[in-house]
Amino acid sequence: MSRRPEIKCSKSGPLAFALSARLSALALLFWCASATLAGAADPQLSSTNIFAPASTPAKTIFGLSVFVLVVTGLIFVVVVTLLAYAVVKFRAREADAAREPAQVYGSTQIELAWTVIPVLIVAVLFLATARVIHAIQDAPKPAAAVDVTVIGHQFWWEFRYPKLGIVTANEMHIPASDPAHPTPTFLKLLSADTDHSFWVPELAGKTDLIPNRVNEMWMDPPRPGIYLGQCAQYCGTQHAKMLLRVSVDRPADFDAWVHAQQQTPVRDENVAAGRRVFETTACMNCHTISGTAANGRFGPDLGHLMSRATIASGAAANNTRNLRLWIQNPDAIKPGSLMPAMKLSDPDLDALMAYLETLR
Repeated sequence: MSRRPEIKCSKSGPLAFALSARLSALALLFWCASATLAGAADPQLSSTNIFAPASTPAKTIFGLSVFVLVVTGLIFVVVVTLLAYAVVKFRAREADAAREPAQVYGSTQIELAWTVIPVLIVAVLFLATARVIHAIQDAPKPAAAVDVTVIGHQFWWEFRYPKLGIVTANEMHIPASDPAHPTPTFLKLLSADTDHSFWVPELAGKTDLIPNRVNEMWMDPPRPGIYLGQCAQYCGTQHAKMLLRVSVDRPADFDAWVHAQQQTPVRDENVAAGRRVFETTACMNCHTISGTAANGRFGPDLGHLMSRATIASGAAANNTRNLRLWIQNPDAIKPGSLMPAMKLSDPDLDALMAYLETLR
């Protein structure tokens, strides 16, 4: 009868494995951080990158995050170093098997050290955080600031510009802010139904929209571009597709956009049949189009629908195929959305599409 081969393990085997595992974890951590920072250099890799702040509030929060990461990283290194030292120095040895370990009792100095040092660390982090919160929330509002009222709905965003008389949805336009002549955008955040959270990572931190409460935030990106955001608070079935786009325009482009949005849609008699379909179906109960009898508030304002790049709160590109599908069967694009399926006949749908495509 053959004997099972004896496996010999050195005393340092488990220690070596533990250290190897920790080193692998550290390597993975640094690799992830490097990959994320690399993504910050290439905006194509991440369009919602917290490591690429493009506005004063976002940069302030990023600076605080790096500071906290450095402090906690140093704590991690110290703890792991002390743990490794204790494991190596006081590991079990065959010579000590029959001996009781030395009995060490409390030390006033050590007790003070591990009480006072953590308290100081927490105090520093608290003061740094309070300073950032004060700098962002209590920032002065210049006269040139643009005001936007943001209203969260299930599951889309409504943007109102009270000083400009503009109402739009899902795609917010703001002017780039020249540091020499700041033109920040101040947002008043409201909710029409449940809790939402407005978050454009490159422009500012998350701020909740809560029923019966007004919250505020601001942003001042200096460079034009498209910045993507997301509802960051679970608000129902289609929370994940409650997307938003912030278009930061050059001042001249922003003025041109404002002028276009302030115009009443052209009344084209060639699509009068489609307008009648809109005004005689449930469309007008939910949506508004200036110059028509439609004054619904439950759905987005469609006055300049075709000036937007997306529909369904960023869930689909705004083109003829998607818009037609969205009207007939919203669940095909956004299951669980509150947009009803219109079930129009093909002639009525064709006429309605022709009309909607004139809303620019």
